[in-house]
Amino acid sequence: MSDGLAGWHRFIESRDSGVLMAALHPDAVFESPVVHTPQQGRGITAMYLMGAAQVLGNDTFRYVGEWRAERSAVLEFACEVDGLTVNGVDMIWWDEAGLITRFKVMVRPMKALLKVKERMMAMLEQLTPKS
Repeated sequence: MSDGLAGWHRFIESRDSGVLMAALHPDAVFESPVVHTPQQGRGITAMYLMGAAQVLGNDTFRYVGEWRAERSAVLEFACEVDGLTVNGVDMIWWDEAGLITRFKVMVRPMKALLKVKERMMAMLEQLTPKS
């Protein structure tokens, strides 16, 4: 059984979208405090995670805790966005091959969540193809 966090940590270090795509299962599901319904599929999951990495992944971002089960983990993070302290968790599940099957993000406090939502929505507008 492969460790599903290995690919995630490689992505966090590299910010390489190819590394992220390789770490995600084709049917990966992404759940976010910014979007009200689960998003399904490797492409949309990667889009949200790349956007989150750009919004949250500044030089203040750090993981401050990690809790593991057999094929899942919770990673607590902290960072600052526009002067606000953001605290949150990434809950990650993976299959036997180590591909991420589900990724859920939770953020607090409310003021920080609203700021992250504002920044994410602007980021997603830039990433979403126009028809």
